[in-house]
Amino acid sequence: MRKLAAGNWKMNGVAASLAEVKALLAAHPDPVCEMLLCPPATLIAQMAWAAKGSVLKIGGQDCHPKAAGAHTGDISAAMLADAGAGHVILGHSERRADHGEGDALVQAKAQAAWAAGLVAVICVGETEAQRDGGQTLAVVGGQLAGSVPDGATAANTVIAYEPVWAIGTGRTPTLAEIAEVHGFLRAQLTARFGAEAAGMRLLYGGSVKPSNAVEIFAVPDVDGALVGGASLKAADFGAIVAALSAA
Repeated sequence: MRKLAAGNWKMNGVAASLAEVKALLAAHPDPVCEMLLCPPATLIAQMAWAAKGSVLKIGGQDCHPKAAGAHTGDISAAMLADAGAGHVILGHSERRADHGEGDALVQAKAQAAWAAGLVAVICVGETEAQRDGGQTLAVVGGQLAGSVPDGATAANTVIAYEPVWAIGTGRTPTLAEIAEVHGFLRAQLTARFGAEAAGMRLLYGGSVKPSNAVEIFAVPDVDGALVGGASLKAADFGAIVAALSAA
């Protein structure tokens, strides 16, 4: 298993931001881990061109479950692939909260992603109220069961655990809390998918930054990170890539 450092640019970035991609590749032309950046849809084709011939992989941040049709403003998985993406983030907490996306829709999107040849990066995570109420494992277990389709493999699926209360807040769970959830997710995947689950990468996300990356990557069953704000700057994301490569 090659570990994965994935960056989610969210609704950030214009053409000038591609300078960060060039700086990242100049500093880390061949890291031990895999690198993935998921820019807004407007930059996918340009970023794919900038990364052509390099180790950097490009992804989208969402896709529609249908392959085509009258869905104004939406983007299909095939369109992402055509623009140069190889991955797509699905079920991010911001999509679940801001757009009311449930597990069934995320599962349908994952199936669409696979059909288009994309790797689905499926997100799960609890809110602060759910954490405080002792519901964390029940919530992420339910999301995992409902969002991941049958047929998931190490090649077509990545799971990202992102506690909602830690995203963009500067707060992170304790290392023991991260270990508990990741161990639980691995066990759930193993119960469902057998030996295939051993190769499925489990990413941690939620205020991952250079200052805490080393200790997070030392936690068992943490196979990389889904990074938000720190992925926008080559120096910050590069430091996380270096920490993961050394883990």
